[in-house]
Amino acid sequence: MSRIVLDRISKLFGDDVVAVDDVSLEIADGEFMVLVGPSGCGKSTILRMIAGLEDVTAGEIMIGDRQVTDLEPKARDIAMVFQSYALYPHMTVEQNLAFGLKLRKTPKGELKQRVFDAARILGLLPLLQRRPAELSGGQRQRVAMGRAMVREPQAFLMDEPLSNLDAKLRVQMRGQLMLLHERLKTTTVYVTHDQVEAM
Repeated sequence: MSRIVLDRISKLFGDDVVAVDDVSLEIADGEFMVLVGPSGCGKSTILRMIAGLEDVTAGEIMIGDRQVTDLEPKARDIAMVFQSYALYPHMTVEQNLAFGLKLRKTPKGELKQRVFDAARILGLLPLLQRRPAELSGGQRQRVAMGRAMVREPQAFLMDEPLSNLDAKLRVQMRGQLMLLHERLKTTTVYVTHDQVEAM
């Protein structure tokens, strides 16, 4: 877990499109911070800058005690959950959960334990051998969260993770997200345009 500090960050696209202008923010270690606002106001751009997926035009980003403004995304030790789930369709749930750990050459025993623990916490144990096409939207979203969880990152970044779900499922998943945060205590930045979801 780590605090995240944005110190006067700005993002310009081209020479004249200001997407983010002089934002300063401190997210405490273990905090669940929600950024809410209408589409196009810069929320996702801020998240992408924290993740290292967008360059910062001005300002500085700290994660924990490290200045990460110019670091590659993989060096920042954070996990991002997108609204599109971004699951590999040809892999099972278990393989999707394990994929990032395999790339990091995590020892097999530890990999299996982390995948099992995440699947148990998220209610995915009966689904481990299914492929994404065989899952509901809520199940796919839990797999996407599990894939982020198994990495045990310093922070989670969530970009509209529930926007593709129907209203009833969104309510259920909001509750699960809060329970998951209470259990893991991982610093989380959650972006949404939905004021109800932000509550």
